[in-house]
Order: sequence, then structure tokens, then C-alpha cells
Amino acid sequence: MTTEVDFYELLECERTADDATIKASYRKLAMKYHPDRNAGCKDSEGRFKAISEAYDCLKDPQKRAAYDRFGHAAFKNGGPGGGRSGAQDFGGFSDIFENIFGEFMGGERGGGGRSGPRRGADLRYDMEITLEEAFTGRSSEVTVDVSAVCDTCEGSGAKRGTSAKTCTTCAGHGKVRAQQGFFVVERTCPSCHGAGRVISDPCPACHGEGRVEQTKTLTVNVPPGVDEGTRIRLTGEGEAGLRGAPAGDLYIFLHVARHAVFEREGTTLLARAPVSFATAALGGEFSITGPDGETHVLKIPAGTQHGRELRQRGAGMPVLQGRGRGDLVVRVEVETPTKLSARQRELLEELRTLDAGADASHVGGFFQKVKGAWG
Repeated sequence: MTTEVDFYELLECERTADDATIKASYRKLAMKYHPDRNAGCKDSEGRFKAISEAYDCLKDPQKRAAYDRFGHAAFKNGGPGGGRSGAQDFGGFSDIFENIFGEFMGGERGGGGRSGPRRGADLRYDMEITLEEAFTGRSSEVTVDVSAVCDTCEGSGAKRGTSAKTCTTCAGHGKVRAQQGFFVVERTCPSCHGAGRVISDPCPACHGEGRVEQTKTLTVNVPPGVDEGTRIRLTGEGEAGLRGAPAGDLYIFLHVARHAVFEREGTTLLARAPVSFATAALGGEFSITGPDGETHVLKIPAGTQHGRELRQRGAGMPVLQGRGRGDLVVRVEVETPTKLSARQRELLEELRTLDAGADASHVGGFFQKVKGAWG
């Protein structure tokens, strides 16, 4: 009578273990007992088969639920496991090994999938626009050198009147597999180079590639509100695929040129406004023209200090693919004159005399603090 070992014990896991824990434990044990690492050891070979059977059951949610309820009986006599008992048929150790490490080797378990001709590469084009163009949007033409579908063979790569044939080396799969011991190595078919078909009589215009170098002129519509690094995708305008495969895409990367007046933070426009200290003290107003050509008038409150920010709601950049606009923020920079006329000097001397009076208590307080700090 054969003793059936609990699957969870085989995988050294608790019954409450999640899928990730079970998978990690299986990989660890599979590496430990793999026949390649224990050549000629029948015990390791048997243990490897047992843990593989256990993992095959517990990795499947339905099989695991049936096993949790009925144990090994769930897979006997027409049970949920398909009436099989003992070790599962994994198609050899190579398939089990691929099941463990397949996701790291870049392929799907079982292989054999047709790869076919490769999709064309994506291309990049850098376009510089002004802030005004970013504000209003624009339509522009760009010229790119790209591989396009060959008109002579219509992308097939075969001479007119002929056609490609299924590759006999890979049977049209585009990949070949070779077993080396317990390992299965999968690589691109050397005869068709992954296309799955071979051309005995290639097109003279494209030499069997199905594509030729060509200069294209395309129209790019730049929407209002774009920013530095905004990417516009032109589907199917990239490099043509090999022998009729789909074309790649063309990506337009936008770069907004530096502006003489405005800086930008998202939808907010930032600017600096130099004002005289007389205007800052007494108040006033100034006007500024936005990137759309509209003139905005901002009021300067009396007593405005250097660095104060004045905000005009809704006068900034438009929201990309949305409604509304950001704000215009103007930073006041109070200018100190460096050249004075005799009259200006006279007035400033008078102002300084007044500041030294009772109205300038804060100035006196400052100098008293300095005097105290120095003892």
C-alpha cells in the first residue's frame, strides 16, 4: 500500500499559505531536488516528482479547493482531478524546469507560439514651440525619414507574382527548440529569422524586407495647453513592420522655448514687474500683455513690499484637454534708483528726515536691538 504524503507537507507550507508563499517554497525545493543537481539519486528524483505534483495541484485555485475538501481522493475515480492518481504527466523534467523558470527566460510554458514578422519600431521626433503656440495650439508639418511599406511588393517581401512559403525548419512557428539534458533552449529560427515564412524569390525593390526608406511629411496638431515634455502619438506612423507586420508609432516630444517675460508652473504663468518705491509706497497699477495678446491690468496696493505676488485669476495657461485657465502671478520687485536728480535727492532727504521722526519708531527699535546685541 502506497503512503500518500500531504501536498502541503511536501511543499513545507501551512494550509493557510498564500499563492506567493507556495510558489516560493516550490522553487526552493525544486532547485534543491532537481535531477541535474542530484545526478543518479533516485530519492531526489522521486522527491522532485512528488513536489511537482503537489505544486501542480495547489497552484490551481479549483484543484486546491477540491484537495482541501477531499484530499487525495479528489483526484481519484473521476474526481475533480480528472481521475488520475500518482504523479502527473509533466512531459519530462525539461517542461517542469521550464515551468519553474519560464517567466525569467522570456517565454510562455509550452512554447510553440507563432512569433511571425516583427512589428515596426516606434520613432521619436523632437519639436520646439513657443509659449504663445503652447497657449493657442498650432498645426504644423514635420518631415521624417522612415521605413515605409514597399509599394512594389505591397509589403510581402516577395517578387510580384510569387509568395512566401511556410518555413520548414520551424513549421511556421518562428522559433525552434532544442533539448540539452533536462534543459529546453528556445531560440529564433535561423532559417526564417522569426518570420515563420521564407521567400525564395525576394522583391528587387526592397530585397525581401517588405519596406523601403522614405521621407514622409506629416501634419501634427498641437492642442492648447501643452507643456514641456508633452508627448503626441501618431499611431502607425513609425517604422513599417517587417514583411507586412504592423507599423510602429511616431511620438512627437514637445519642447517649449524659454520666454522673455513669463515662466510657467503647470497652468500658472509667472512674471516679474519692476516698480518704483514711490509706486510701491503710494499704490498704483501696471499692465502686462499675456501670451494670447490680451492686456491685463493689475493694481498695486499702497505699501506693497518687495516680493509681494499679485494674482490675476483665469489669466494663465489653458488646461490641456480640459476647460478653464490657470492664474497669472506677478511678483513685484521694488527698484531703488541709482542716479538721482537734485530735486529727487532733495525730496528723499526730506523723506529721511520725516522717517527719523515719530512715524519711524520701527526704525529706531531696529537700531536699539542692534545696539543691545553688541553690548
